[in-house]
Amino acid sequence: MLPSVVPLPFLSRFSCLRVRKERQKVNVNRAVVQQGDRRRTMTTYRRMTLCDTLQFNFVNLDQLTETYNTSFYGEYVTHWPEYQRVCVHPTTGIPMAYTLGKAEGQGEDYHGHVSAVSVAPTFRRVALGETLMVELAQMSELVHNAYFVDLFVRKSNQVAQDMYHRLGYIVYRTVLNYYHGDGPKGPFKSDEDALDMRLALRRDKERRKSSVIPLDRPIKPEELEWV
Repeated sequence: MLPSVVPLPFLSRFSCLRVRKERQKVNVNRAVVQQGDRRRTMTTYRRMTLCDTLQFNFVNLDQLTETYNTSFYGEYVTHWPEYQRVCVHPTTGIPMAYTLGKAEGQGEDYHGHVSAVSVAPTFRRVALGETLMVELAQMSELVHNAYFVDLFVRKSNQVAQDMYHRLGYIVYRTVLNYYHGDGPKGPFKSDEDALDMRLALRRDKERRKSSVIPLDRPIKPEELEWV
């Protein structure tokens, strides 16, 4: 029986390149994005592979991006492959942006969750993140028939909040001290609250379920239903 997660060290550089080339030949969606100088560039959106995680350093340069160890990425790629999406440069194949997601919950709380969305600094403001977020919501709605999509965002990250609001997300509740501080030498010196934002999907288009009706009080991290 094969292990559920393939250890990344056993993937050679040659095999990664070969897999990447094959992936680019099949099952790719192409979207046109407008660059800052008004040139139009073909950008490829496709499923993420374990090989892609070896090239995430450029995308993860932003201090607001939550980064994880290789086993975390491996778990997502193997357990929820349909949710893991990456946007790659049309000529170099370098990742420009990606999303990590999953389906979780039971009954009327069954939903899609955005674990991470990140865009490389060089490729900001061309709607790559929004496109990936729309894809994740469509996956949750059309494939998993979920009730809603949720995510956590730092209370200070107004740029991300504005994007989520444009996509239809609302603030469901505040989670106190969800993000831990990095200490006096880190970018975030103290703990910070998170906003739990949610998007009601077609299965609950009237927003009648309690899962998308905003709470009138903040909660503590230990009160969260899902980790």
